[in-house]
Amino acid sequence: MGLDEDSLDYHAEDPPGKLEISTTKPTNTQRDLSLAYSPGVAAPCEAIAANEDDAYKYTAKGNLVGVVSNGSAVLGLGDIGAAASKPVMEGKGVLFKRFADIDVFDIELDQDDPEKIIEAVDAMGPTFGGINLEDIKAPECFQIEEALKDSMDVPVFHDDQHGTAIISGAALVNAAEISGKNLEDLDIVFSGAGASAIATARFYVSLGAKKENITMCDSSGIITQERADAGDVNEYKQQFARDVPGGDLADAMDGADVFVGLSIGGLVSQEMVQSMASDPIVFAMANPDPEIGYEEAKAARDDTVIMATGRSDYPNQVNNVLGFPFIFRGALDVRATEINEEMKVAAARALAELAQKDVPDAVVKAYGDQPLQFGADYIIPKPLDPRVLFEVAPAVAEAAMDSGCARHEVELDAYEERLEARLGKSREMMRVVLNKAKSDPKRIALAEGTDEKMIRAAYQLEEQGIAEPVLIGNPKTIAKTTERLGLDFEPEVANPREAGEYEEYAKRLHDIRKRKGLTENEARDLVRRDSNYFGSVMVESGDADALMTGLTHHYPSALRPPLQVIGTAEDADYAAGVYMLTFKNRVIFCADATVNQDPDAKVLAEVAEHTADLAREFNVDPRVAMLSYSNFGSVDNPGTRKPRRAARMLRENPEFDAPVDGEMQADTAVVEDILEGTYDFSDLEGPANVLVFPNLEAGNIGYKLLQRLGGADAIGPMLVGMDKPVHVLQRGDEVKDIVNLAGVAVVDAQEN
Repeated sequence: MGLDEDSLDYHAEDPPGKLEISTTKPTNTQRDLSLAYSPGVAAPCEAIAANEDDAYKYTAKGNLVGVVSNGSAVLGLGDIGAAASKPVMEGKGVLFKRFADIDVFDIELDQDDPEKIIEAVDAMGPTFGGINLEDIKAPECFQIEEALKDSMDVPVFHDDQHGTAIISGAALVNAAEISGKNLEDLDIVFSGAGASAIATARFYVSLGAKKENITMCDSSGIITQERADAGDVNEYKQQFARDVPGGDLADAMDGADVFVGLSIGGLVSQEMVQSMASDPIVFAMANPDPEIGYEEAKAARDDTVIMATGRSDYPNQVNNVLGFPFIFRGALDVRATEINEEMKVAAARALAELAQKDVPDAVVKAYGDQPLQFGADYIIPKPLDPRVLFEVAPAVAEAAMDSGCARHEVELDAYEERLEARLGKSREMMRVVLNKAKSDPKRIALAEGTDEKMIRAAYQLEEQGIAEPVLIGNPKTIAKTTERLGLDFEPEVANPREAGEYEEYAKRLHDIRKRKGLTENEARDLVRRDSNYFGSVMVESGDADALMTGLTHHYPSALRPPLQVIGTAEDADYAAGVYMLTFKNRVIFCADATVNQDPDAKVLAEVAEHTADLAREFNVDPRVAMLSYSNFGSVDNPGTRKPRRAARMLRENPEFDAPVDGEMQADTAVVEDILEGTYDFSDLEGPANVLVFPNLEAGNIGYKLLQRLGGADAIGPMLVGMDKPVHVLQRGDEVKDIVNLAGVAVVDAQEN
C-alpha cells in the first residue's frame, strides 16, 4: 500500500479527521452539568459582560488559536479551495496541540475577497486568543494580515510568511558563524519573490543583514530598480528592487555568500553553486523538490557547503513546526496584543542557541541514531526536541514583555516550570527535585566516567548547576570523548590507576572488608579495575557525596560494591528500589522493584518508610498501601498476613506519620470510589500514592505494566535505605535519566 492509500485510511478511520473536542472539567453528575451549562454558566457570563478580560479567566480563550485559511495557496497543492484545505488545517491543529499544548479551531472560509475575509476573521475576535493565517495566496495575504493586526487585539500571524523566515533565520545565524562570516557582510540571493520570500528577506534584515546586500529574483529575473520604475513588480517586491543591471538567477548567484530558495524545484545547477563565494550557504527550501538536490549541492565544490532544505530526509530541515507552536505559546501566556519583530527575532536567536547545545538521547533515537552535533550538518534543532518549548516560548514571552505588547507579566523561572508541566507530570515532579538540588549542589561520583552518556550527563549537571560531577576513569579517554562531543567544559576526573588516587582507597576497602576475606592485594586490584568499588570508597570516605553507577553493568553486580562498602543507613537494614510513575494527573511510587526478592513483614514495613520519605522529597504527601491479592482479610494465609502485619507495624510505629493500610488489592488502593464505598473504614485518606508490593516479582511486573499499558512515565529505580546516596541506573538509560537520578542523589545528600 502506498503513502496516499495509507494517508486516506489514516484520515478516514473512525472517527474521521484528526481532532476532537474533549472536556476539561468533571461532567459525571447532575451538579457538574448544571455548573457547566444552565443555570451555573450564567455567573461567568455576567462576569465577562462586566469585564471582557475575564474571558481569559473563565473560558478557554487564552489557550485557543484560530487556524484560518481559504485554501488559495496550499503548500504543494496550490489553490484547492476551502473544503479541500481542511485536512491541512486540522493537521496544523494537531501540531499546535502536540508541541505546545495549544487548542485549535480550524476555520475554512469559502471566500476569495480579502476584504470579506478580514471582516469575517475580525468578527471572530472574542473567540480566540490568537489567529494563525494559513495557505492564503500573495499578495492578498499581506493585506489580510496587516488589516487584522491593526483591527484585532490578539496576535495575528501568517505562518507561511514568517515561519520560514524565523526558522531559516536561525539557520542563517549559525551558518554564518560556522563559515566565519558576519551577517552584515553577507551577499544574499533569493529565488522567489512571494509572501514567504519577502517576509524572509525582511526578517534577515531584522537579524542584521544589510538590505542593500539582498538580491531578489522572480520568474522574470533580478528585481531591479528599472523594473520597479516601469511598474513591472508589485509594491511588496519593490522594496527589494536594486539599482543593478538586470540578469537571471545565475547572474545573481555569481559571487554570492547565501542562496535562499523559496520558488520551485530544479532551478539551480551545480555550476551556479560553484560560482558562489567560498563556503557558501545554500538554503534550497522549495517543496517537495528543492531548487537543487542536497547531494548535488554538496558535490559541487570541495569546500564546505552549508546546506538546508525543507525535506526531513536530509540534515537541516527548515520546518515551520519549530516556530509557530512555541511563538504562540509565549504570546498567549503573556496575553500579547501582537507578535512583533522583537518576538520573532527572539525566537530565531533562541533556536540558534539551542542548536549549539548537547542533543538529548531521545532526539537522537527519534532520528535514527544519526550524529547530531553543532556543525555544517546540524545548524537548527530537530522538531521533536522537547527543549524547543522551554527555549523559544520564554524568549518570546520575555521579548513581548520588554517590547510593551504583553498584558500579563510572568516570572520567567516559574514560567519555564509551568511549560515543563505541560509536557507531562514527570517533568513537573523532576523540576521540584532539580530546583532543590540547584539550591545546594553536591559532589556526585560517576562510576563509569569514560562512557559517553556519563560524560554528557556530567556536562549537563555542571552547566545547569545541579551537581558537581566527578568522572571516574582514564583522563585521556575522557578528554578525547569530551572534545569529540564538542562539550565546552573541563570535567573533574578521578583516575583509579593513579597511585595517589587508589592507594588510600585500597587501604580503606581492605579495612572495611578484611573480615570478609578480602586481602590487601585483592582490595588494591578491585579499586584499580572496578570503578564501582573506587566510587563506593570515594563516597564512604567523604570525598564525594553520592554515587551513580550501573549504566554498563547488570543491576545486581553494580549494586554489590556500594552495599559492601557504604552499606545501609543506621536506621535501616535493607535497601530497596523505587520507581516513580507519573500519569497525567497523579503520581505513584512503586516499591520494591529491584532489590528484595521475598521480603518479610519487617522488610516491607521498612521499605514503606523509606519510600514515604522519598515521596516527601518530591513534595508529595505519602499515602501507603500494602498490596496483596486479598482485601482486608478476605483471604487468610501466610502470604496475605505478611502485608497485613507490615501495615500494623507501621501504624504502631510512633515515628511513622503517614496514613497506611492493607492488605489490599491494587484497584482498591488506587480507586477512590472503592475505598470510600466498599471499604470506607480504611485508614487511607484518599487513593494511595505509595504502593508496596509483596515481593520483587510482583513489584517488577506491576510497575512495568503500569508504565507500558497505563501510559506512565517512569523515573528510577531510586535506591532508598542506603547510608549515603547511591543510585544504580538501568543498562541503556538515557542522559536525562542520569541527570534526573543525580538530582535525586543531590537532594538525598542535602538531607543526609
